[in-house]
Amino acid sequence: MGRTIALAGATGLVGREILRGLVADPSVSAIHVLARRAFEAPLKTISHVVDFRALPALPRIDEVYLGLGTTIKVAGSQEAFRAVDFDANLAVAKAALAAGARRAGLVSAMGASAKSGIFYSRVKGELEDALAALAFEGLVIARPSMLAGDRESLGQPVRRGEGIALTISRVLGPLIPRNYRSVAVANVAKALLTRVPLARGREIVLSGEMQ
Repeated sequence: MGRTIALAGATGLVGREILRGLVADPSVSAIHVLARRAFEAPLKTISHVVDFRALPALPRIDEVYLGLGTTIKVAGSQEAFRAVDFDANLAVAKAALAAGARRAGLVSAMGASAKSGIFYSRVKGELEDALAALAFEGLVIARPSMLAGDRESLGQPVRRGEGIALTISRVLGPLIPRNYRSVAVANVAKALLTRVPLARGREIVLSGEMQ
Protein backbone atom coordinates (compact mmCIF):
# COMPACT_ATOMS: atom_id res chain seq x y z
CA MET A 1 0.00 0.00 0.00
CA GLY A 2 1.11 3.57 -0.67
CA ARG A 3 1.57 6.38 1.79
CA THR A 4 -1.50 7.98 3.31
CA ILE A 5 -1.30 11.72 3.92
CA ALA A 6 -3.20 14.34 5.90
CA LEU A 7 -2.96 17.92 4.63
CA ALA A 8 -4.25 21.06 6.31
CA GLY A 9 -4.06 24.33 4.41
CA ALA A 10 -4.49 22.99 0.88
CA THR A 11 -6.20 26.20 -0.28
CA GLY A 12 -3.19 28.35 0.63
CA LEU A 13 -0.21 29.28 -1.52
CA VAL A 14 2.18 26.61 -0.30
CA GLY A 15 -0.54 24.11 0.59
CA ARG A 16 -1.81 24.14 -2.99
CA GLU A 17 1.68 23.25 -4.25
CA ILE A 18 2.05 20.52 -1.63
CA LEU A 19 -1.24 19.02 -2.78
CA ARG A 20 -0.12 19.08 -6.42
CA GLY A 21 3.09 17.30 -5.51
CA LEU A 22 1.29 14.65 -3.48
CA VAL A 23 -1.23 13.99 -6.25
CA ALA A 24 1.62 13.51 -8.73
CA ASP A 25 3.58 11.20 -6.41
CA PRO A 26 2.96 7.53 -7.30
CA SER A 27 4.02 6.45 -3.80
CA VAL A 28 1.02 8.30 -2.30
CA SER A 29 -2.25 6.35 -2.34
CA ALA A 30 -4.57 8.72 -0.45
CA ILE A 31 -4.57 12.37 0.62
CA HIS A 32 -7.00 13.47 3.33
CA VAL A 33 -7.52 17.22 3.00
CA LEU A 34 -8.86 18.96 6.10
CA ALA A 35 -10.63 22.25 5.47
CA ARG A 36 -13.36 24.46 6.91
CA ARG A 37 -15.25 24.52 3.62
CA ALA A 38 -16.04 22.02 0.88
CA PHE A 39 -13.03 21.33 -1.29
CA GLU A 40 -13.02 20.15 -4.90
CA ALA A 41 -11.00 16.99 -4.47
CA PRO A 42 -8.63 15.90 -7.26
CA LEU A 43 -7.49 12.32 -7.84
CA LYS A 44 -6.53 10.37 -4.68
CA THR A 45 -7.87 13.17 -2.50
CA ILE A 46 -10.59 12.83 0.13
CA SER A 47 -12.04 16.10 1.36
CA HIS A 48 -13.05 16.48 5.01
CA VAL A 49 -14.99 19.56 6.14
CA VAL A 50 -13.96 20.02 9.76
CA ASP A 51 -14.06 22.33 12.73
CA PHE A 52 -10.42 22.65 13.76
CA ARG A 53 -11.54 23.35 17.32
CA ALA A 54 -13.13 19.88 17.52
CA LEU A 55 -11.48 17.56 15.03
CA PRO A 56 -12.93 14.09 14.52
CA ALA A 57 -10.74 11.00 14.62
CA LEU A 58 -8.76 10.68 11.41
CA PRO A 59 -8.29 7.54 9.32
CA ARG A 60 -4.88 5.86 9.35
CA ILE A 61 -2.20 8.41 8.46
CA ASP A 62 1.50 8.03 7.63
CA GLU A 63 2.45 11.71 7.28
CA VAL A 64 0.88 15.10 7.96
CA TYR A 65 1.59 18.43 6.26
CA LEU A 66 0.63 21.61 8.11
CA GLY A 67 0.10 24.71 6.01
CA LEU A 68 -2.64 26.61 7.83
CA GLY A 69 -1.88 30.29 8.14
CA THR A 70 -3.31 33.79 8.06
CA THR A 71 -2.31 37.33 9.03
CA ILE A 72 -3.42 39.44 11.96
CA LYS A 73 -5.02 41.86 9.49
CA VAL A 74 -7.10 39.15 7.83
CA ALA A 75 -7.89 37.33 11.07
CA GLY A 76 -8.97 40.56 12.77
CA SER A 77 -7.08 40.18 16.03
CA GLN A 78 -4.05 38.55 17.59
CA GLU A 79 -6.33 36.02 19.29
CA ALA A 80 -7.97 35.03 16.00
CA PHE A 81 -4.56 34.80 14.31
CA ARG A 82 -3.26 32.48 17.03
CA ALA A 83 -6.37 30.30 16.72
CA VAL A 84 -5.39 29.53 13.12
CA ASP A 85 -1.61 29.57 13.06
CA PHE A 86 -1.07 27.86 16.41
CA ASP A 87 -4.20 26.14 17.68
CA ALA A 88 -5.50 24.69 14.40
CA ASN A 89 -2.12 23.43 13.19
CA LEU A 90 -1.35 21.84 16.55
CA ALA A 91 -4.79 20.21 16.69
CA VAL A 92 -4.25 18.63 13.26
CA ALA A 93 -0.79 17.42 14.28
CA LYS A 94 -2.15 15.76 17.40
CA ALA A 95 -5.03 14.16 15.49
CA ALA A 96 -2.63 12.84 12.84
CA LEU A 97 -0.29 11.47 15.50
CA ALA A 98 -3.21 9.66 17.13
CA ALA A 99 -4.03 8.21 13.70
CA GLY A 100 -0.55 6.74 13.35
CA ALA A 101 1.40 9.52 11.61
CA ARG A 102 5.14 9.18 12.15
CA ARG A 103 6.33 12.26 10.28
CA ALA A 104 5.19 15.85 9.90
CA GLY A 105 6.03 18.85 7.74
CA LEU A 106 5.31 22.44 8.74
CA VAL A 107 5.20 25.69 6.77
CA SER A 108 6.60 28.18 9.29
CA ALA A 109 8.37 31.50 8.61
CA MET A 110 11.79 33.12 8.72
CA GLY A 111 12.46 34.58 12.15
CA ALA A 112 10.21 32.10 13.96
CA SER A 113 11.20 31.99 17.62
CA ALA A 114 9.27 31.53 20.85
CA LYS A 115 11.50 34.27 22.31
CA SER A 116 10.79 36.82 19.56
CA GLY A 117 9.47 40.24 20.52
CA ILE A 118 7.34 40.20 17.35
CA PHE A 119 3.97 38.54 17.97
CA TYR A 120 3.78 36.87 14.53
CA SER A 121 7.25 35.34 14.83
CA ARG A 122 6.67 34.35 18.45
CA VAL A 123 3.51 32.39 17.61
CA LYS A 124 5.33 30.63 14.75
CA GLY A 125 8.16 29.72 17.11
CA GLU A 126 5.81 28.49 19.82
CA LEU A 127 4.13 26.22 17.27
CA GLU A 128 7.49 24.81 16.17
CA ASP A 129 8.36 24.03 19.79
CA ALA A 130 4.95 22.47 20.47
CA LEU A 131 5.29 20.18 17.45
CA ALA A 132 8.83 19.22 18.43
CA ALA A 133 7.48 18.09 21.81
CA LEU A 134 5.14 15.59 20.14
CA ALA A 135 6.21 12.00 19.47
CA PHE A 136 6.84 12.26 15.74
CA GLU A 137 9.79 10.25 14.43
CA GLY A 138 10.56 13.08 12.02
CA LEU A 139 9.58 16.75 11.83
CA VAL A 140 10.61 19.04 8.97
CA ILE A 141 10.11 22.77 9.46
CA ALA A 142 10.33 25.03 6.41
CA ARG A 143 11.06 28.67 7.24
CA PRO A 144 10.48 30.64 4.02
CA SER A 145 11.08 34.35 3.65
CA MET A 146 8.49 36.36 1.68
CA LEU A 147 6.54 34.04 -0.61
CA ALA A 148 6.45 34.55 -4.36
CA GLY A 149 3.12 33.25 -5.62
CA ASP A 150 -0.27 34.21 -7.04
CA ARG A 151 -2.62 34.90 -4.13
CA GLU A 152 -5.20 36.57 -6.36
CA SER A 153 -5.87 33.28 -8.16
CA LEU A 154 -6.83 31.82 -4.78
CA GLY A 155 -9.14 34.70 -3.95
CA GLN A 156 -6.78 35.84 -1.20
CA PRO A 157 -5.78 39.44 -0.51
CA VAL A 158 -2.35 40.36 -1.80
CA ARG A 159 0.05 40.88 1.09
CA ARG A 160 1.77 44.25 0.65
CA GLY A 161 4.99 43.11 2.29
CA GLU A 162 5.34 40.17 -0.08
CA GLY A 163 4.87 42.42 -3.10
CA ILE A 164 7.51 44.86 -1.88
CA ALA A 165 9.96 42.05 -1.10
CA LEU A 166 9.46 40.47 -4.51
CA THR A 167 10.11 43.78 -6.26
CA ILE A 168 13.27 44.38 -4.23
CA SER A 169 14.45 40.82 -4.97
CA ARG A 170 14.04 41.38 -8.68
CA VAL A 171 15.97 44.64 -8.61
CA LEU A 172 18.78 43.81 -6.19
CA GLY A 173 18.97 40.05 -6.78
CA PRO A 174 22.31 38.61 -5.59
CA LEU A 175 22.99 41.57 -3.30
CA ILE A 176 20.34 40.29 -0.89
CA PRO A 177 21.38 37.45 1.47
CA ARG A 178 19.79 34.19 0.30
CA ASN A 179 17.67 33.74 3.42
CA TYR A 180 15.98 37.09 2.85
CA ARG A 181 15.19 36.84 -0.84
CA SER A 182 11.61 36.06 -1.88
CA VAL A 183 11.16 32.33 -2.42
CA ALA A 184 8.82 30.61 -4.88
CA VAL A 185 6.01 28.69 -3.22
CA ALA A 186 6.78 25.66 -5.39
CA ASN A 187 10.29 25.55 -3.88
CA VAL A 188 8.91 25.60 -0.34
CA ALA A 189 6.55 22.74 -1.15
CA LYS A 190 9.35 20.76 -2.80
CA ALA A 191 11.57 21.17 0.26
CA LEU A 192 8.92 19.54 2.43
CA LEU A 193 7.85 16.89 -0.06
CA THR A 194 11.39 15.62 -0.53
CA ARG A 195 12.44 15.70 3.13
CA VAL A 196 9.39 14.64 5.16
CA PRO A 197 9.15 11.00 3.92
CA LEU A 198 12.73 10.35 5.09
CA ALA A 199 12.80 12.60 8.15
CA ARG A 200 14.42 11.60 11.42
CA GLY A 201 14.36 14.01 14.35
CA ARG A 202 13.78 17.72 13.75
CA GLU A 203 15.10 19.43 10.64
CA ILE A 204 14.80 23.17 9.98
CA VAL A 205 15.08 24.26 6.35
CA LEU A 206 15.91 27.94 5.98
CA SER A 207 14.70 30.04 3.08
CA GLY A 208 18.08 30.19 1.38
CA GLU A 209 18.16 26.40 1.15
CA MET A 210 14.89 26.47 -0.78
CA GLN A 211 16.02 28.97 -3.43
